[in-house]
Amino acid sequence: MAATTSRSPITPFNSGIVNPNSKLNPFFTLKLTKRRRNIHFHACSSGKSSNDKTQAIELQKLMQDSPYEFNSRDSPPSLPRPLTSAQLSNLAAEGSRLRVAYQGVRGAYSESAAEKAYPNCEAVPCEQFDTAFEAVERWLVDRAVLPIENSLGGSIHRNYDLLLRHRLHIVGEVKLAIRHCLLANPGIKIEKLTRVLSHPQALAQCENTLTKLGLVREAVDDTAGAAKHVAFHELNDAGAVASLTAAKIYGLDVLAQDIQDDTDNVTRFLMLAREPIIPGIDKPFKTSIVFSLEEGPGMLFKALAVFAMRNINLTKIESRPLQKQALQTSDDNAIGFPKYFPYLFYVDFEASMADERAQNALGHLKEFATYMRVLGSYPADNGLV
Repeated sequence: MAATTSRSPITPFNSGIVNPNSKLNPFFTLKLTKRRRNIHFHACSSGKSSNDKTQAIELQKLMQDSPYEFNSRDSPPSLPRPLTSAQLSNLAAEGSRLRVAYQGVRGAYSESAAEKAYPNCEAVPCEQFDTAFEAVERWLVDRAVLPIENSLGGSIHRNYDLLLRHRLHIVGEVKLAIRHCLLANPGIKIEKLTRVLSHPQALAQCENTLTKLGLVREAVDDTAGAAKHVAFHELNDAGAVASLTAAKIYGLDVLAQDIQDDTDNVTRFLMLAREPIIPGIDKPFKTSIVFSLEEGPGMLFKALAVFAMRNINLTKIESRPLQKQALQTSDDNAIGFPKYFPYLFYVDFEASMADERAQNALGHLKEFATYMRVLGSYPADNGLV
């Protein structure tokens, strides 16, 4: 089996590539200055005294949440760059189109998802998922489109955690078929390649093909970033797993198409905004929630039963550790360690918050959940591109 290595995140490179449709906006990165924020998660009581049941969970967020500083970076001037906060007022005055943040560089699958979700948008690249969340919160962009799960690779845990850390609302979803290509610089034959760069999930999704070729895997931040790196450094021994769009943008040859192990490779993206939308019942809706429960036999079964008894279908359930809130009950056989680790449960279900069944289900859940939050109620995406 071919070996796998990792490398540091790719930094911007100078490019001679000219994109006639791009805008010359300065690139930004977000820098954190320290400020602590406490978020209180209130439990819903069902008439029990405070001695019988905890009424609130207080999470001491380690998130650094103060305003960010935007600095210029050395990167290709031909590719679109996010605005600085100083230019935001000019943008509004000019009546510009919707600005949508995504993680990655030009040619990323997330950019395609953003353009599918908002066809006439200005897609704004961000270096990290955190950056995209913060860009929406700071009014530097109007929306963010970020991946949440893949049909082969599973959940993107980082974005589940960021949904809780930030106060954005899910206002839609978009599903995108992922078709991986093996790219290389012009004139390079597949036999000359010894290694391949891409996002870890993309490398995993092409495991069989890459193993047959005997290529060493090198993990980087995103697929399009891998293509950009190979092109700008004119690498002769390295290829990239990325999209056909990335090949066109960075001038690479396509050595092989559809190299993913499974043709049914789909990524689901969430559309995020500062304000929620008003849910309706005129078309299929989904609702996403997060909740926590007390420790005890059958508690999760009891929580999920509130949906089953009302004939509400669950499309997704994900558990994530409740950070900094380990239960105090100790195990006699493990001195110094908690006996239980508390979890948050993320659930998607097929119903609108305008549906009385959904309202009753969540009202029932609140009777014994120690914390619950509706992340969004939004139209379901039943199509693929």
